[in-house]
Amino acid sequence: MNSALDEIAFLTRSEHRVTALVALAERPRSRADLRETTGASSSTIGRTLREFEDRQWITKRGALYEATRLGAFVASSVTELLGRIETERKLRDVWHWFPIEADRLSIEAVSDAVVTVAEVDDPYRPVNRFVSLLRETERFRFAGFELALLEPCKDEFRRRIVDGLETEIIDPPNAAGYVLSTYPEHCADPLESGNLTVLLHDDLPTYGLCLFDDRIAISGYDPESGTVRALIDTDAPEVCEWAESTYESYRRAARPLTVEAVA
Repeated sequence: MNSALDEIAFLTRSEHRVTALVALAERPRSRADLRETTGASSSTIGRTLREFEDRQWITKRGALYEATRLGAFVASSVTELLGRIETERKLRDVWHWFPIEADRLSIEAVSDAVVTVAEVDDPYRPVNRFVSLLRETERFRFAGFELALLEPCKDEFRRRIVDGLETEIIDPPNAAGYVLSTYPEHCADPLESGNLTVLLHDDLPTYGLCLFDDRIAISGYDPESGTVRALIDTDAPEVCEWAESTYESYRRAARPLTVEAVA
């Protein structure tokens, strides 16, 4: 008798088998329908159906095949497993950017996140994704090290604030001091607009926490390259709740920006 691993190997060794079983779990189908759905040949579909019947995963009623309760159970299980593996593959190279204090978040909570990673030929992919989110929000809050994220798009960010984007940034003092001294004229209008609030905090996370109207983004900063290597954004309620709580904890401990504070 085959082991459970043998059965998994059988089912997943050929992509059409999973597709066919899932399709039959959805509704009864003919051989022709399965050939069209899977892209497999007639002989391959015939062999697959015989193997499914041997395992009692499907039954035939007239010209149609349908999944048994056992087959539907297997189809549901393998679909869930494949979904989990796809989530792991998506997060594998960026998981280390996730905050340590976010460990209480379930991986399922970020399974639908948009993951944008910098590429050799497109190092600003995360920044460009950030800008697209910025254009769709009316309120923006940020805590962390934002220079690598905001500096490349400083002109558009300035314009959005002056045009009415309600913005609050919690900065480390050295970052705020750098921006004020490097771009004094650039900062003048946003600060005078009344739309920008800058707070200072001495112990911020090494990642960036972005709060938009209805999405949360976490930016992963690489201190060696000085660039944002990844941006992970989601509207999952569990993540949004965590982000609001985390941001407010930093906000409560922050102090207003003054010339003396960054001198």
